[in-house]
Amino acid sequence: MQRTLVMLAAMIVLMLSLPASAADDAAPVPAASQETTPLTDADTRVPTPEEKAEKEARKACKIKLCTIFATKDPAGEDVACDIVKTWRQEDIAKMLGGKVDWPWGKAVCQSKLELARAPLAKAMSEPAYEVVVPTQKVRCTLEQKEKGEPYVVEIAIAPKVSFENGKAVKAELNWGEASAPMLVYALIYAGTGLDNSTNILGGEVVRMVNEFTGRKCGEVKNELPPH
Repeated sequence: MQRTLVMLAAMIVLMLSLPASAADDAAPVPAASQETTPLTDADTRVPTPEEKAEKEARKACKIKLCTIFATKDPAGEDVACDIVKTWRQEDIAKMLGGKVDWPWGKAVCQSKLELARAPLAKAMSEPAYEVVVPTQKVRCTLEQKEKGEPYVVEIAIAPKVSFENGKAVKAELNWGEASAPMLVYALIYAGTGLDNSTNILGGEVVRMVNEFTGRKCGEVKNELPPH
């Protein structure tokens, strides 16, 4: 049960940390275990029209963020992106390594990502800097495997990420208020409370942020505006 919740939390973290998203070709690795099987670039499935639209929107947001990281220029527009990510049931099961049953069907998470430009630029240019992200709200719809209305989970999160010489070195998620059907809420309440007290997902956030600012931004370097 705990691993299932960590997976759900990691999905939310991934969506906020990597609007690009790395989920397009790699799965988040829950901190509770390193034995998951990642998705790979060899995935040849045909995306649905909705998935294509989601990916293009995330790419536009990715370019905004990567431009700030590349230029290190604090002057300019802040980041505001509507992020949506659909997780297919089979992908979630694969992320869990086949050792834990995912009790729902597909999951669709969405959030309006709002980040000030100056702190992001300073995180890349200053020897040491802490980015304090304003509270972000995430809404995930969890489809039931059998007939029935989807479960809707809403949760607030206010991450902090410490950087040294342009690399993330420490992160805290700081989960806030959540709302969900009672069955799901019990899992969310227990898991977010655990992470707030032990920071079990902090290391995974550090890994994902560094992957994004490095490899993922490198993938779109030719699409960034000249500077």
